[in-house]
Amino acid sequence: MALNLKPFALAAIALAVTTSAQAVESKRGNETLKKWCTNDYLVYCGNISPDDPAMDACFKTNWTKLNENCRRAIDAYAPPNSKSGKRG
Repeated sequence: MALNLKPFALAAIALAVTTSAQAVESKRGNETLKKWCTNDYLVYCGNISPDDPAMDACFKTNWTKLNENCRRAIDAYAPPNSKSGKRG
């Protein structure tokens, strides 16, 4: 499975928006990512700003540790301007 880093950053930003009252509202992410990935973000990448490029690397590094539903949500995520609902 080829990992595309962009979904990782999108998921992380969506999670940070829901987990931090100080976070700037983001247009990235969706409710499914927020629902399934919030805990994984806090556990593995919570010390990284969601806008930091290091977030992509954090999610990629911890991919096998992420819960299955979070991985599925990231794989299925398609930004509003994308032409496809699947990543691959």
